[in-house]
Amino acid sequence: MISTTSLIWVAGIMGAIALAMTVFAVNREGSIAVEGWLLGGKMLLQILPLLLFAFAIAGLVQVLVPKEVIAIWLGDKSGWRGIVFGCLVGSVTPGGPFVTFPVVASIYRAGADVGTIVAFITAWSLWGFQRMPMEVALVGPRLAFARFMSTFLFAPVAGLVARALFSGFVRKG
Repeated sequence: MISTTSLIWVAGIMGAIALAMTVFAVNREGSIAVEGWLLGGKMLLQILPLLLFAFAIAGLVQVLVPKEVIAIWLGDKSGWRGIVFGCLVGSVTPGGPFVTFPVVASIYRAGADVGTIVAFITAWSLWGFQRMPMEVALVGPRLAFARFMSTFLFAPVAGLVARALFSGFVRKG
């Protein structure tokens, strides 16, 4: 679980970047700084419903799925089953990081191990079956197939490597 200190550091860095960019924009042409902040606010309002529902889903996963089930299917003793399940669920999880990472955080907090989480995130980012129709339509089925097959082993291998190397390094709670 991410610590409050980590959240403060990340927010501080993002705030410093925003402040630096604002100063740069004001020095370049004052009105573009206001325009930039307004555009950012507009994007926030557009994505806010998605964020609310993603965090609701993340919270509901934690209370609806018993920790024992998470431990059996996704925990450190789940073996290949956890890695494969993480890959499958990651590959069909829709949406961008605002949807995916609250869900990832909730299953991690519920007891999924580092290997399963890494397999989930890697499959989500590399395989993304929800993107497949667009990919096939734009680049053709052969290139889409070649891309998928070229990345097929990465998600389970990444999960196994993470489990082997980082299980003791990543702590929960």
